[in-house]
Amino acid sequence: MADAYILCGFGVVHPWLCDAMGHLTTRHYLGFFDDASYQLFAALGYDAEAGKIAQQGWADVRHEIDYRAELATGALVRIDGRVVALGRSSITTELRLLARSDDRLCATLLARTVCFDLAARRSRPLPEALVEQATVLFGVTPEQRSSPAA
Repeated sequence: MADAYILCGFGVVHPWLCDAMGHLTTRHYLGFFDDASYQLFAALGYDAEAGKIAQQGWADVRHEIDYRAELATGALVRIDGRVVALGRSSITTELRLLARSDDRLCATLLARTVCFDLAARRSRPLPEALVEQATVLFGVTPEQRSSPAA
């Protein structure tokens, strides 16, 4: 189950997202990944409207992108995601961007995101419902959580 991914979105490599060579430029890979992260968090049960009311937000603190294959204008892509680790206040996710034509892995993003108290301007514990759903979907258990400082 730890290797399971869920569908987080689809996209099209439009000409305005490409460099002078007609390939998806690096700045726009993150856009695909960012949109997909919202879908992943929704699958974990996070409700953005409820988060606003509770003064809860999210802060990306680390991104590691591996570029594997070029994507040209007109390519259709799929983005899959999973949770790989949980800390006290952080969640580490992996998103992968694949070409729909042949399921070729084109890029991966490993991201660490911190649950953030918007009023106090500091980290706060992850919502328990999110932790429970990550356990159900991806087999990440509280025993696998990072150190308390995470």
